[in-house]
Amino acid sequence: MAGGNAIRGSRVGAGPMGEAERGESAPRVVISYWCFNGHETKPSFAQEPGMVVPEQWDCPRCGFPAGQDQENPPSPPKAEPYKTHLAYVKERRSDAEGAVILDEALETLRNRGLIK
Repeated sequence: MAGGNAIRGSRVGAGPMGEAERGESAPRVVISYWCFNGHETKPSFAQEPGMVVPEQWDCPRCGFPAGQDQENPPSPPKAEPYKTHLAYVKERRSDAEGAVILDEALETLRNRGLIK
């Protein structure tokens, strides 16, 4: 059962800060962004001289990029499958080049007496 102490965990002067104590907030502008899935996001930006509003914004619901044109939202990024180190090596070298390198490495090991 709670002790009923109303000021427990608070300090002197604590309380909600109102507009008067914080000062006036900067004027804001709300921009709508739409993603490929049709989600609308409305971030607000401070209205300042020289303010540049971003062309794209990440959708907080699906993570796709969102644009300001509802009819033509940006397309989702293409997800490339995970490539192994061997896949990257095979992109740079042909099978014939790989065989030559393997033969050189095996010859080096044979000269050291590590393999027969």
